[in-house]
Amino acid sequence: MQNRRTFIKTLAVGGLGLTSLNSFDIIGKEKELVKLTVLHTNDMHSRIDPFPGNHKKYANRGGMERIASLIQEVRKVEKNVLMLDAGDIFQGTPYFNMYHGELELKLMSQIGYDASTMGNHDFDNGVDGFNRVLPNANFPFLCANYNFKNTVLDGKTTPYTIIEKAGLKIGIFGIGIELDGLVDKRLYKETVYLDPIEQSNHYANLLKNTEKCNLVICLSHLGYEYKDNRLSDRKLAQNTENIDLIIGGHTHTFLEKAETFFNKKGKKVLVNQAGWSALSLGHVDFYFEKKKSQNSDFETTSIFTKNYAKI
Repeated sequence: MQNRRTFIKTLAVGGLGLTSLNSFDIIGKEKELVKLTVLHTNDMHSRIDPFPGNHKKYANRGGMERIASLIQEVRKVEKNVLMLDAGDIFQGTPYFNMYHGELELKLMSQIGYDASTMGNHDFDNGVDGFNRVLPNANFPFLCANYNFKNTVLDGKTTPYTIIEKAGLKIGIFGIGIELDGLVDKRLYKETVYLDPIEQSNHYANLLKNTEKCNLVICLSHLGYEYKDNRLSDRKLAQNTENIDLIIGGHTHTFLEKAETFFNKKGKKVLVNQAGWSALSLGHVDFYFEKKKSQNSDFETTSIFTKNYAKI
């Protein structure tokens, strides 16, 4: 099992082949780069504590407590950290049965999450149940393709958010999976499902070209890939434009690092997913350099990615 010291050592050298944490500072000074570290989770499924010691596959691993410690260590090293989740926060342990999601959202707020989207299991207590515990989250839930107009969640979520760090504008929007067939209609009630590709193209264009965001991130709960024709993150990447990074969930896929695809305009899109039950912490570093012709604008110069699995 990877301990915290090993985790931080890997964080320092794994993606770049560098020998010390100070190397990051040297690169930043010589090239005047701004570094953004994107950390992310998905499908935590109310896994507060690690798996028990007698678990056949994940003994003493995983859990939000352990993830919280690792995130804290990363923040000691990195100045500009973005913390995101791709849904299915709820359901899976007795904690959810007892606290109905309140504990999970309180912990995420304490950890310092910046945003999340909703997964199908986040509807397990219905829109009414989600609404009751939502005040415990001090971060926004992003749902660009769920229309909650005729439910208690009307106005409680938002399609996108823009976060500014070190002069960078990061636009983030959320895309959810089709609820029909996965969730009882009595739970999601009059929630209207909107086409993920259409909504993604709309909000990615808004964020990239209207709001002039330097980076556009999609929090998706569609799933990484399927053997059939269902829409997945891979297909979303290939059928949209203006998205730089898709952070996914739903299929519990452990990726060693973000995968690269090409969008409908032939530009690169990163797709990443970090397993489930807080067993993995997704990690993507973006380096930006100020454009010489525009003092207030940036362009991406380098990207490094390495996930930390089986924590």
